[in-house]
Amino acid sequence: MTATPTSTPAEPTSRTRSRRGLVIAAVAVVGVATVYLALVAATGDGLPRGAKVLGVDVGGLSEAQATAVLTQQLGPRAAANLTATVGADPVTIVPADAGLGFDPAATVQGYAGRIWSPVTLLTQFTGGPILAPVVTVDETELAADVKAIAVDVDAAPVEPAISFSGASPALSPGTNGKVLDQKASTEAIRAAYLVSTDPVPLPVAEVEPSVSESAAADALTAARTAVSAPVTVKVDTLTATITTVAIAEATTYAVKDGALTPTLDGAVLRAAIAADIATVESPGRDATWTIVGGKPVVVPSKVGRGVNADVLASDVAAVLGETTPEGRTVTAPLGTIEPKLSTEQARALGVVEKLASFTQPFPYAAYRSQNIGQAATYVNGTVLLPGEVFSLNDTIKERTPANGYTVGFVVGPGGVFREDLGGGVSASATTVWTAAFYAGLERVYTQAHSIWIPRYRAGLEATVAWGAFDMKFKNDTAHAVFITTDMRRTSLTVTMWGTKDYDEVRAVSGPRTNVRPFTTLYDTGAECRAQTGQPGFQITVNRVFIKGGKEIRREPIKTTYRPAPTVVCGVKPGASPSPSPSVSSTVPPSGTATPKPTVVSATPAASPSSG
Repeated sequence: MTATPTSTPAEPTSRTRSRRGLVIAAVAVVGVATVYLALVAATGDGLPRGAKVLGVDVGGLSEAQATAVLTQQLGPRAAANLTATVGADPVTIVPADAGLGFDPAATVQGYAGRIWSPVTLLTQFTGGPILAPVVTVDETELAADVKAIAVDVDAAPVEPAISFSGASPALSPGTNGKVLDQKASTEAIRAAYLVSTDPVPLPVAEVEPSVSESAAADALTAARTAVSAPVTVKVDTLTATITTVAIAEATTYAVKDGALTPTLDGAVLRAAIAADIATVESPGRDATWTIVGGKPVVVPSKVGRGVNADVLASDVAAVLGETTPEGRTVTAPLGTIEPKLSTEQARALGVVEKLASFTQPFPYAAYRSQNIGQAATYVNGTVLLPGEVFSLNDTIKERTPANGYTVGFVVGPGGVFREDLGGGVSASATTVWTAAFYAGLERVYTQAHSIWIPRYRAGLEATVAWGAFDMKFKNDTAHAVFITTDMRRTSLTVTMWGTKDYDEVRAVSGPRTNVRPFTTLYDTGAECRAQTGQPGFQITVNRVFIKGGKEIRREPIKTTYRPAPTVVCGVKPGASPSPSPSVSSTVPPSGTATPKPTVVSATPAASPSSG
């Protein structure tokens, strides 16, 4: 019997194994796709489930619904004031004034509808996505707001100074100034807006004086030599002596190329020897104007003969480094002294009528009387030739004791008043500028106060700060402008004289817009000074030029005032005593941490602005 062989199953070929793998993979893909499609279908047509913006749940809502919820829930927070700090000083930032805004619609745009992204689908099981708020920024307005903060913060360094008591020189050391880093401050404010309720520190950099300690010491040594002995002056057959006290009185120092450079006033030196050389001199004078019956009248010039004051100053300056009597002797020639402004020249300049006059009242204070009065003295008698630009800083000089100024109140960081040299001088800036405004002279640069001071007409005022900003206008007429001042106990009047180009110049004020409330600041510091708050607002003053009974043009001047806080000296009710000022706040908590906001910037064309 023949045995039947047993059959063994054949080994699957590689092609068979491949087919089986494909079938299994296909089944798996179909399964995953089924689950994926089921998840997509479950997401609905609204925003992803659990989606949040700054802690506000907008999951499942349509874009329109989410926009409405965000507007209601985050709108007050977006409009609430921010608090920044400059050192220990709080500064209020009003988002609307700073060009900052929140766009709820843009924040949720594109997030509604079926979710096809696997990554986004995964967030449905992990609490939902966190959406970054879209912040809008008007770069021009934000920069202007930061600049307004800088107006109150920036302080030029105080240069070393040499002064004399009799014939004894003394050196006052310089001190560092400070300047707000405007670019970094802008970035800090932009980054903090809406997502943080903590005070935003604004960076300030120190600025050193340009004159070093060693250069100042060298100048003091030279000053001691300069007044170490009198100077002998030989005039014709006469001999006169300039005393050391007269040398000191004639000497002033200015900063030039990193050094304290002395300048001699030749008029003071010549006056010191006038009695000794009177028999050989015939003094002259420049032409000027005096006001008679409300009209300017030329006071004729006079040619003189004698010692030229400018030449005398140059000759004396050349020997002040000498220490022997022979070395400190000069010969001053006699000669004709022509006036700098002749009668004929003055008459040809067209100073024949009043262009405009303005009076600025102010409350009496001893420091105001001194500082405003000193500035008025410097301005009085100014002659501005056609095409020349008037600079208030150049005219009234640096606000130092040597130039006749004392300590008074100025606007400090955050609109809080503080003490500094020259406080009150802004009244002279406002008076001079307003007179120039009504005279129709060309505005070159004016800077309004950062806060509104009620005694000034809103939008029609100016301030200055040495080393920071100036007040300038140009004589754009074909005739000279002669400026006079009249200082009283509680007012300053500035009058412009020349030849009118316009029948009238008017100031037309628009409404106050974007009015912002002020905060209340509680300060327990020893230097606290209470003050009443003022709202912030924007205003445009139009300068309207009238000629021939018709308006020929108008110039808009836009001003933004920041709120000035009420300052209460004491502890905030319910708070613990603290040496640092605190500002009352209504900003809600920040809520859930969020990604950095999306920023949409806008930079519209800038409008004419005085601050």
